[in-house]
Amino acid sequence: MLSQTKLQLFKFASLHILPKPLHLSASSRTTKISCISLLKKCKSMQHLKQIQTQILITGLHQSGDILNKLMVCCTDPSIGDLHYAGKIFNYIDIPGLFIYNLMIKAFTKNGSFRKAVLLFRQLREQGLSPDNFTYPFVFKAIGCLGEVREGEKVYGFVVKSGLEFDTYVCNSLMDMYAEVGKVENLKQVFEEMPERDVVSWNILISGFVKCRRYEDAVDGFRLMQRQSSLMPDEATVVCTLSACTALKMLDLGKEIHRYVSEKLGFTIKIGNALVDMYCKCGHLSIARQIFYDMPIKTVICSTSMVSGYVNCGQLDEARELFERSPVKDIVLWTAMINGYVQFNRFDEAVALFREMQIKMVCPDRFTLVALLTGCAQSGTLEQGQWIHGYIDENKITIDTVVGTALIEMYAKCGFIEKSLEIFNGLQEKDTASWTSIICGLAMNGKTSKALDLFSEMEQTGIKPDDITFIGVLSACSHGGLVEEGRNHFTSMTKVYRIEPKLEHYGCLIDILGRAGQLDEAEELIEKIPNVNNEVIIPLYGALLSACRTHGNVEMGERVAKRLVGIDSGDSSVHSLLANIYASADRWEDVTKVRRKMKKLGVKKVPGCSLVDVNGIVHEFLAGNASHQK
Repeated sequence: MLSQTKLQLFKFASLHILPKPLHLSASSRTTKISCISLLKKCKSMQHLKQIQTQILITGLHQSGDILNKLMVCCTDPSIGDLHYAGKIFNYIDIPGLFIYNLMIKAFTKNGSFRKAVLLFRQLREQGLSPDNFTYPFVFKAIGCLGEVREGEKVYGFVVKSGLEFDTYVCNSLMDMYAEVGKVENLKQVFEEMPERDVVSWNILISGFVKCRRYEDAVDGFRLMQRQSSLMPDEATVVCTLSACTALKMLDLGKEIHRYVSEKLGFTIKIGNALVDMYCKCGHLSIARQIFYDMPIKTVICSTSMVSGYVNCGQLDEARELFERSPVKDIVLWTAMINGYVQFNRFDEAVALFREMQIKMVCPDRFTLVALLTGCAQSGTLEQGQWIHGYIDENKITIDTVVGTALIEMYAKCGFIEKSLEIFNGLQEKDTASWTSIICGLAMNGKTSKALDLFSEMEQTGIKPDDITFIGVLSACSHGGLVEEGRNHFTSMTKVYRIEPKLEHYGCLIDILGRAGQLDEAEELIEKIPNVNNEVIIPLYGALLSACRTHGNVEMGERVAKRLVGIDSGDSSVHSLLANIYASADRWEDVTKVRRKMKKLGVKKVPGCSLVDVNGIVHEFLAGNASHQK
């Protein structure tokens, strides 16, 4: 209750600051029951303050029930004021557990996680014993703060209080472990629970999805079907469909679709999840049917459909649906812009961005990254600089995502010094930003600087990925550093346990080919495990190119025969072999190759150039004079 000193202050504030009390009829008596009834009907803070004044005037403030109900109203987000609730709370000498629970819940839902945890400590210092209404919101706050040790300490209190098997508490503990990425702890709590409800299963599945353990999420759903009599609800279905989408597990997705149709029924969230799953699994026709059958089409499902059309290369259909969407949020705009960038229709991406600005839609960092990616692909430095200027003018933070896109754009446009300036200005650098500058330096022939930065990256403890090593090996190739290239390739496989891909083998073969070590390059190709045509053709193509450079006719013939046997329609193989013969003055063989190309109907693919003129990109094909300029 309120102490005498605090009561005087409380009364003073109520009489001088709060509005006048409610005017009750003469027949009405302000009783405890009538006050509680008024508080239950309370619709606003103004009304609440009037009731509070009436309570103080009539001396009913000493009632625990009324004080509790007053705090319920103050902490209600729809009518209350958490700041005001905090003031009342501070006037209470010894708040009960009920009021502590209200305040902890309110602070957690308000995002004031630190205050919620501090209140929990305070209630324990007051000698109160937390219950199963206290712990869930404390765990929620700790999970959002990412403080694992604090969470484990609180779990110790749970065990001491005998609530370690309470379903409500266990569910919140599991949710906390999911939030901080402790999957094994999440599983352990779930497995030790004597009783599980639908929420328990949902937290298990959603926790796996949140931690990108999609196979485990599917296994959790299957386990629920086998071991539990509980029926999957909306949350179960939506989470499991997210895992199906990530794994492209269409069969399970269809099974869940049938379950929804036959037993559970459709909701907006389930409809959105199904549309997204079918789109990302490439089944646009089914996604389209679900989409058009939905009574309410949200911007979420519209975005999924637009992205689905984009992924299938149907940009015109995507644009048509985009235009029909009654609501367009930034995600939908970005999906459409990104589609144009993805298929090299950069002018249309920029035009759509201009339209977006006219309609006063503020771009986010992902919109700008999509546009910068388009500038990098097309080499349009002027457009890229304009976007960079837009970022600066609008005070958009250049974080690792935006910074990486700027680094890549300037590097691909040949402005590598600007890339270095942006990289050095980043407050935080992740694997992507380090990789971007290393690859940029490599493609601009700055071999020493690229390798120096790679060493610095390793020293800072940031782990390189497979793309980082493409940049490193490319740098070695440009610099003719054969031994360094071999060492980095070995380090990638032995130290970082990264499985070499086509690009890595291609870089190493290029290194060996440039150095004239053709036998080693050929031997490397033959030793590649689980080789298939997709890998073998470009690698032998790189070796054939090296044969031409070094005039190795014998190996060139051997490699060309292998390539023709795999893909006889590839014009580059025939052209390279003809050039090898020409460099060795074997003109009869050159004629034979060209006759064979004609017989097989193989045509040489013409070269293509892109030229940026006043912000517009023009494409010119070799031998084609049809361009208007």
